[in-house]
Amino acid sequence: MTDLSCISDAGVIVSASSYAVSVESRAAAETLEAMEASLTAMAACAGRGAGNPASTDTDFLRDEADACLDGMAEVGRMEARLAALKVHFAAGYARAAAAMASPAVSPQERTAQEMAVTAEVACVLTVSERSAAALLAESAKLTTRLPLTLSALQAGSISWQHARVMCDETSGLDPAAGAALEAHFLDPEADFAARGCPAGELVPGRFRAKARRWRELHHPVSIEARHRKGEEDRRLEYVPDRDGMAWLSAYLTADVAVGVWSRATEAARALQGPNESRTLTQLRADVAADWLLAGVAEGTPSPKAQVLVTVPALSLLGAASEPATLDGYGPIPPTMARRLVGDGAGSFLRVLTDPRNGAPLEIGRTSYRVPKAMRQWLRLRDGRCPFPGCNNHSLDNEADHVLAWSEGGGTGITNLGQPCRRHHRLRHTTAWRPVDATRDQPPGWISPAGRSYPSEQQDWEPPHWPQSLGDAGEGPAAEPPDWELEPPDWETDPPEWPDVLAGAVGPGETEPPLPVDPFPGWALFIAA
Repeated sequence: MTDLSCISDAGVIVSASSYAVSVESRAAAETLEAMEASLTAMAACAGRGAGNPASTDTDFLRDEADACLDGMAEVGRMEARLAALKVHFAAGYARAAAAMASPAVSPQERTAQEMAVTAEVACVLTVSERSAAALLAESAKLTTRLPLTLSALQAGSISWQHARVMCDETSGLDPAAGAALEAHFLDPEADFAARGCPAGELVPGRFRAKARRWRELHHPVSIEARHRKGEEDRRLEYVPDRDGMAWLSAYLTADVAVGVWSRATEAARALQGPNESRTLTQLRADVAADWLLAGVAEGTPSPKAQVLVTVPALSLLGAASEPATLDGYGPIPPTMARRLVGDGAGSFLRVLTDPRNGAPLEIGRTSYRVPKAMRQWLRLRDGRCPFPGCNNHSLDNEADHVLAWSEGGGTGITNLGQPCRRHHRLRHTTAWRPVDATRDQPPGWISPAGRSYPSEQQDWEPPHWPQSLGDAGEGPAAEPPDWELEPPDWETDPPEWPDVLAGAVGPGETEPPLPVDPFPGWALFIAA
């Protein structure tokens, strides 16, 4: 504890240069107090875990295992608090250095002063100047524009990787939009707060995907304009690597990239068998190489990709510019979605969402049989393998009973999950088990140690209602169909639409007519 006190005293001394730095020092001192509590907790965990490793007593070993898990969790919180401390000190040094420097008389002199600060931080931390510059930029942003993120980092409820994701995904947004993104994920009292487990309980990669989706939906520049610019940058890249290997990558529009990936995956799976020694990863690379070098290679299957495209109803009608969602990728421009479902793209499945609350309305009018409807609903509900941190998207996953059929479990949407093959095998060969699935929520998981890990959920939210269509009106939000009951007949029992879409009720009509479907042949594009 003495060392921490010395650091705290040093921070107070340095902070005397300015009021702004003193604020940083007070925040740093509070973080140090939290770290002191973490050290006490870790010492207690170490004491619980210290014992005879050769012991065979089950209760003793369980207590030791729990102590080690608790200790690792506390170390994670300590690492987050250390990162917050580094942020405070980096921001405090940058402010103090700026206050001590003479006013810059030219842009070149200002750049030179910034370079001097960056070089000092790089030397004291023994990192590259590029890493030091990134730390200084992120520290400035966290201490001035992202208070909720910094508070969560100080509390140890998110990691440094999560904080960096927040810095990245709020770049390019105005302060109000950045604050809204931060509040969506870190303020449970915010309007339309993120559903499912808290941000800190998502692995950073999954948190980035969800934050990127929110950013795409709320960016001040339309996704259409940004997509047009990105499309101009499409390219193929070749990078030599070691051991006679090389990387070949392509920067493509999302629909093309997802379609190629899904098609190569299905072709690779079709080649697997008892006499095939190559892994799925190797087969996927070999299939793609064969296609590029020789068209469709002999003996290599060429299946169609099958990818869900979730389209807001108003965007499909051309009345709004809400982004659609491409399964396995994320938000895409509505023009791309309309092309996928309207230009004969037979491998893409259209999912309509309600224009009032963003909930799914239908998954194709030809999906009357319960098993197929359930499988499609699972893909829509979960989006990916529901195991914590898994990024395997829905096309590759397998429907699985939460409560096994042999134990009395039924075949209903509330008793189904869709784990990837790896986590499907984990569930059936270890004590990991899924629990608590609902119609709209994928199952969470219980570990062999008895710990509960919640599921990630889809972030459906009400779309932006175009002013040109008037008031959306009020009333109960449309709910997704319950596939545990008889699937609804969309022809005789259509979903309710707002009057602005259906038109006024004419003489003798009992209810508003449905809008004319601009793509009447879209059912032909539903996968078998």
